[in-house]
Amino acid sequence: MAYNWLDAGFAPSLITYAVSFAALFAGSITDLKTREVPDWVNYGMVFSGLGINLLFSAIYSNSSFIINSIIGLAIFFGIAYIMFYAGQWGGGDSKMLMGLGAMIGIDLGNFQSQFLLGFLINALFAGAIYGLFWGVYMVLKNRKKFWQEFRKALSQNKTARIKKALLAFLALLLLAFFVFGEQYVKIFILSVAFIVLSTFYLWVFIKAVEKSCMHKLVEPSKLTEGDWIVKNVYAGGKYITGPKDLGVGKIQIKKLIELYRQKKIKKILIKEGIPFVPSFFIAFCITWAFGNPLMLLV
Repeated sequence: MAYNWLDAGFAPSLITYAVSFAALFAGSITDLKTREVPDWVNYGMVFSGLGINLLFSAIYSNSSFIINSIIGLAIFFGIAYIMFYAGQWGGGDSKMLMGLGAMIGIDLGNFQSQFLLGFLINALFAGAIYGLFWGVYMVLKNRKKFWQEFRKALSQNKTARIKKALLAFLALLLLAFFVFGEQYVKIFILSVAFIVLSTFYLWVFIKAVEKSCMHKLVEPSKLTEGDWIVKNVYAGGKYITGPKDLGVGKIQIKKLIELYRQKKIKKILIKEGIPFVPSFFIAFCITWAFGNPLMLLV
């Protein structure tokens, strides 16, 4: 069942949903064009969310608006923090999620009508499908380079060892398939074999896509805050930046530009991430239209 905020008595919150929709739409466009979301959009969401909900609390003499906003910001800050330091999201994606938490809020006493819970679940599905399609698009765009990296990934020592262990495990599953006569056991064995095999090749596919389609040499002046550096950068034996930083900072960029002008360093190899904000926008629209998919099952 779709959310009906007017019937539920949440008419004031329609403003926060309209603002969230506009911010996600604007963020999606800039993310697709420039691979970053302006800070004024992200931080604007956070402070506007807190301010609007504080205003609602004052107008309606109901502190739940600002309390839910703070809880939403805190919970989504935790999720964004984990995803950022796990290397799954960039800084813009993480800050956009925090803005949604502050704008819409989370009511811990009413999980049944929880919008952001449904959003997170829809974002998992939308993000997976979106990421897969984006990967296929990148492969088609860089076909020759991708196949070179794919074959190279399969022939690497680490991959070869995993492949041997995988073949041994599949041989055991094949033996079990013929030993057990029950139909449901055979189906379970085939399912496990399919999941294991597809997971292995998906892992190789992702590695090949990353190296062939997402690694790019750029001048330091083209770097933006939060860009992921692939290899450590040293100048005069001194460490400047690298993968462990989880995104290059503004001070580091200024230093790199200066060193590049002095011809002490060359172009920087970065990893371009997938513009993920559009998947948030898709998940938001799905949740607004259809609600939490788990509630549909219940």
